[in-house]
Amino acid sequence: MNTLPATFAAVFVTLYVAHSVGDHWVQTSRQSADKGRPGRVGRLANTRHVAGLTVTKAVLLVPVVLVLGLDLSWWGLVAGFTADAVSHWWADRRSTLAALARVTGKAEFYSLGTPAHPAAPATADGGYAPTIGTGAYALDQSWHHLWLLVAALLITAV
Repeated sequence: MNTLPATFAAVFVTLYVAHSVGDHWVQTSRQSADKGRPGRVGRLANTRHVAGLTVTKAVLLVPVVLVLGLDLSWWGLVAGFTADAVSHWWADRRSTLAALARVTGKAEFYSLGTPAHPAAPATADGGYAPTIGTGAYALDQSWHHLWLLVAALLITAV
C-alpha cells in the first residue's frame, strides 16, 4: 500500500498550521517592522524571523511524525525546510515580492488596502481607514503557501 499521499497530507497540513503560528504568533513586532528595511538591519530581522518560523515548523512536525509514525528522510527534511526558508526569506524582504508583483502585472493588487491604492479605504470624513488585509499580505501568504506545497513534496518524496 502506498502511504506517500497520506504522509504528504500530514506534512502539508502541519507545515501550513505551523506557518500560520510562526508568521503571526512567533514573529515579533520588531521583526515584522524591520525585515523589509534595507541593509543589515532588515536582513538580520528577516533572518531571525525565518529562523523562528523554521523552528516552529520543526517543533510542530516532530509530534506529528512520532504519533503518526511517518517515514521521512533527513535529506527530505533538509531539502524541504531549506526550500521553504529560502523562499520565505526572499519574499519577506518585501521589495522582492513587490518587484515580482510589478513584473507580473499585480502592482495595483499589491497596493490594495493601503493609502497608495487609487481606491484606498476611507472613513466617513475622507481619512484613511486602515484594514487588516492588504493585497501585499494576500500575495505574501499565497507565495508562502506555494512553497509550503513544494516543501511538503520534498519532505515526503526525497
